Amino acid sequence: MTPGVEAEEAVRNFDVVLVLSGGNALGAFEAGVYEALHDLGLQPDWIIGASIGAINGALIAGSAPDRRIETLRTFWAPARSPVAFDFPWPSAFETSRRTNAVGWSTALGRPGIFGPMLSALTPWSDNRPSIFETNQLATTLETLVDFERLNVGACRYTATAVDLETGEDVVFDSTTTQIGPEHIRASAALPVAFPPVEVDGRWLVDGGLSANLPLDPVFRDPPSRPTLCIAVDLLPLHGPRPTTLGEAASRMQDLIFAAQSRRTIERWQVAYAGREDIAVSLVRLAYTEQQEEVAGKALDFSPITVARRWSAGKRAGMLAVEAIEAGTLSIGVPGLNTVEVGKHPVSARD
Repeated sequence: MTPGVEAEEAVRNFDVVLVLSGGNALGAFEAGVYEALHDLGLQPDWIIGASIGAINGALIAGSAPDRRIETLRTFWAPARSPVAFDFPWPSAFETSRRTNAVGWSTALGRPGIFGPMLSALTPWSDNRPSIFETNQLATTLETLVDFERLNVGACRYTATAVDLETGEDVVFDSTTTQIGPEHIRASAALPVAFPPVEVDGRWLVDGGLSANLPLDPVFRDPPSRPTLCIAVDLLPLHGPRPTTLGEAASRMQDLIFAAQSRRTIERWQVAYAGREDIAVSLVRLAYTEQQEEVAGKALDFSPITVARRWSAGKRAGMLAVEAIEAGTLSIGVPGLNTVEVGKHPVSARD
């Protein structure tokens, strides 16, 4: 555990909730945010995640505090790829490097998370059509996550999913459910890329389809103490006007998921208006440094890109803490109080 963390937690009079969104390979940004919070002693009391956010959350909640950064680094360590993708290219060729890295992952998968293209179709006997298989993700989770700690440890853990047949939201919470690898895989089972996962007789898919930034669990049932909610959103609401078909496709994805977050915050601001019995301070931390990202960015697992996203997340996490320390967001004020951290701050009412 980092110096000062135990003392900080002993005197802290508020809870810290970390909400992590989906975004596949963009999730390295979340690891960087957590490292900043970890270094500054803001260990979460509750982690809520969807998709890659559920995976990162399990790696954190399912590890001893002094091993959490190591666990995250192990998961995000470079996968096998051509040497050409492992080193920076001249800036004029950066788009080509990233695009080629996306193609590499699309064809050959990402070892430890999902298999090569069409690996789930041979044989296609289980009626779970998808492009990739994710059985190896279960092995990775079993290796890296201490599920006993995740289920009974001090940090509460929640993962979200969607019932493929009914469309209902499904919430797995360590206070009521014995969480296992299948619950986390279900949260990250984005159709058509990844197959649905059966849990208790229900076929489940990616929780991000309903709410990519899963804020509802904490707003619906906030801790009794004043709460600092740090929400990491991997897909930005603001972005430049697309000039190519690839950029247009990427921007469409950003808008679909980021607009969910905006509407969720607006809805809960209305619900919390005038309430004196609840005090939630929300910091929405968006991954806005995406000027170099390409179409298919969520499949770019190349080492240099992962490292840059991690660094961007750490910078954003430090900015969030600075905003709190500067009094931009006060903790303990009744109602729902929000602040946006990023290059393009967006009011929840915009």
